Amino acid sequence: MRMVDLIEKKRDGEALTKEEIQFIIQGYTNGEIPDYQMSAFAMAVFFQGMTAEETAELTMAMVQSGETIDLSKIDGIKVDKHSTGGVGDTTTLVLGPLVASVGVPVAKMSGRGLGHTGGTIDKLESVPGFHVEISNEEFIELVNKNKLAVVGQSGNLTPADKKLYALRDVTATVNSIPLIASSIMSKKIAAGADAIVLDVKTGAGAFMKELDDAKALAKAMVEIGTRVGRQTMAIISDMSQPLGYAIGNALEVKEAIDTLKGEGPEDLQELCLVLGSHMVYLAKKASSLEEARHMLERAIEDGSALEAFKRFLAAQGGDASVVDDPSKLPQAKYVIDLEAKEDGYVAEIVADEIGTAAMLLGAGRATKESTIDLAVGLVLRKKVGDAVKKGESLVTIYSNREQIDDVKQKLYENIRLSSERVQAPTLIYDKIS
Repeated sequence: MRMVDLIEKKRDGEALTKEEIQFIIQGYTNGEIPDYQMSAFAMAVFFQGMTAEETAELTMAMVQSGETIDLSKIDGIKVDKHSTGGVGDTTTLVLGPLVASVGVPVAKMSGRGLGHTGGTIDKLESVPGFHVEISNEEFIELVNKNKLAVVGQSGNLTPADKKLYALRDVTATVNSIPLIASSIMSKKIAAGADAIVLDVKTGAGAFMKELDDAKALAKAMVEIGTRVGRQTMAIISDMSQPLGYAIGNALEVKEAIDTLKGEGPEDLQELCLVLGSHMVYLAKKASSLEEARHMLERAIEDGSALEAFKRFLAAQGGDASVVDDPSKLPQAKYVIDLEAKEDGYVAEIVADEIGTAAMLLGAGRATKESTIDLAVGLVLRKKVGDAVKKGESLVTIYSNREQIDDVKQKLYENIRLSSERVQAPTLIYDKIS
């Protein structure tokens, strides 16, 4: 087999066999196939696409390029959730303990964030003492004991994907549905879950800005999961404005605590209940989505979801007393309100630009080497559709520097007011199973 023939075959729109795809991924991972040939192949896929079968084979070839996590020693059906990201996406912090509190094992492998705010691990590390450096044995033991543990991503999980992703980034081939879908699903499958719930975002703050593209990506990922024997379903949710109110690490932990008490933002709570219901249902802990939702609502009402969060934090070295006293989380030096310049209605909050404003404060990483300031960030006081009076706070800014004119300007430019009443955006557009 020669790589040049396979590039030509894909360039001409033909489907590749399982053996041909394995040859490409193995050869690229071990350095036998050079970057310039893989770039040509990625561009051919970008223009010609892949069949559902090819995409599933590509995914499994990437899974087999490195280690896989064996979760068979964990009792029950292991359900994982993946979000395609966004701004103020605090769902994992709420979903983990919420779903664990009704007996569903959540063995979560998470990364650190590059971009607007930290990843799930960065957010959790706002809790003094919390750490994810635990052995595989301890990880499995904690999930069996508490139904929830979070560990950092293994160094040798899907090395083919890491290598190909870096190449796609510099060859303008990121935006290809087969390549995105196989990248996401290879990591989820290698991480060992039996069932996968996907939260695919659409709107200004999402990777997929257009609803049709988000649907196509969701369908491709569900099809991969189903073909390789994992129960998989997807929710398509809105990211035209930030989810919830808080954007920033410690601020999002506090918002997660509020949500687990039943006092969180309406959109965040609703999305967590929808995603959580599907996780509980796929784990066969409920016979219908309605029953699963009732179980989760009860866990919030009776305090068991909050208790599950405390147990989880304490088990991984965290100071669980932050749950009752969030002032023990990192605190910013300056708290400044951004006031509305006129009366009106909030017509638009451009999610990705608001995320950039949080990053300017230090809430996220511009590069892998950047240090995150866990205390800083933004808390929205208004969402799209809300009425606002001149002088009222639009956003509270939490900063460790006094001069924040750059942040204020960015916020004013990206929170648009209208004199006419505006409809709040739809939260959940579709479900794909």
